[in-house]
Amino acid sequence: MEKKRKSVSYAKWGYVFILPFFLCYFIFSLIPLADTIRYSFFEYYRSGIKEIGPTFIGMENYVSLLKSDMFKYGANTLILWVIGFIPQIAVALLLAVWFTDVRLKIRAKQFFKVVIYLPNLIMASAFAMLFFTMFSANGPVNSILLSLGIIQEKVDFLGSVWGTRSLVGLMNFLMWFGNTTIMLMAAIMGISPDVFEAAEIDGCSGFKRFFYIILPLIRPILTYTLITSIIGGLQMFDVPQILTNGQGSPDRTSMTLIMFLNSHLKSKNYGMAGSLSVYLFIVSGLLCLLVYKITNDNDADGSKAAAKKKAKEERRRRK
Repeated sequence: MEKKRKSVSYAKWGYVFILPFFLCYFIFSLIPLADTIRYSFFEYYRSGIKEIGPTFIGMENYVSLLKSDMFKYGANTLILWVIGFIPQIAVALLLAVWFTDVRLKIRAKQFFKVVIYLPNLIMASAFAMLFFTMFSANGPVNSILLSLGIIQEKVDFLGSVWGTRSLVGLMNFLMWFGNTTIMLMAAIMGISPDVFEAAEIDGCSGFKRFFYIILPLIRPILTYTLITSIIGGLQMFDVPQILTNGQGSPDRTSMTLIMFLNSHLKSKNYGMAGSLSVYLFIVSGLLCLLVYKITNDNDADGSKAAAKKKAKEERRRRK
């Protein structure tokens, strides 16, 4: 008789290897998150060297925030995000389609990929300092424009609403369009070449190829890009913080929600900071859910719609 081989289970090692991640997440993320929510229901701040609280006050912090300039700063955040995201996704889609189109036969693709991704490797603080120096009243941009005769007097880019917001949007665009381009290129390259060959044989034009083949098939990656961009936009802090020296100038028109949150943390008002964090968490979740519902198609082939139509026809016949 053959001896039965002793089976060895390796399943437990999978749990062992992922255990450090869950421990780190629990210690450094989950506990602080729960603590933030807890502090949002307390009056807890410092006045000079005196510490007030923590005293339970229920929903008072949330009500106070609704009466503050939170909605104004939320609108500022939305405007700054739109200014940066719209050109980012448009340019990224255009470059991704160009670089993945074998008919164009573009040379040195690897070089261009590296070049467009390089800004993503630069720290946002360094980027902001660079733009602050370049576009200041006595910076090189004003000097060049004056010497070329394009302007007659110095332009105060950082002193105007459109100037500051445009610079913040431009920096966010430059930092992230390369990363978005690489992701969209990977999505397009994942489409079967047979689909493009069939479309070319059928005489499909470039516009139809883009709108009826590429866009529907890369929708999951577009959804991911939009959701991560929304989360990043709500967390926008370092670029406007450095560019405006933390003031959100002019007249707080570039003050974002995270800059508002940081002002509470600087004043040691942990209760208000916690409640604002909870608001941001809820808004992020709702926006991401809305985007997912809008962009996710559970009936890509139309089978569910056809089944519903057939069911309706059968009900009509029975009546």
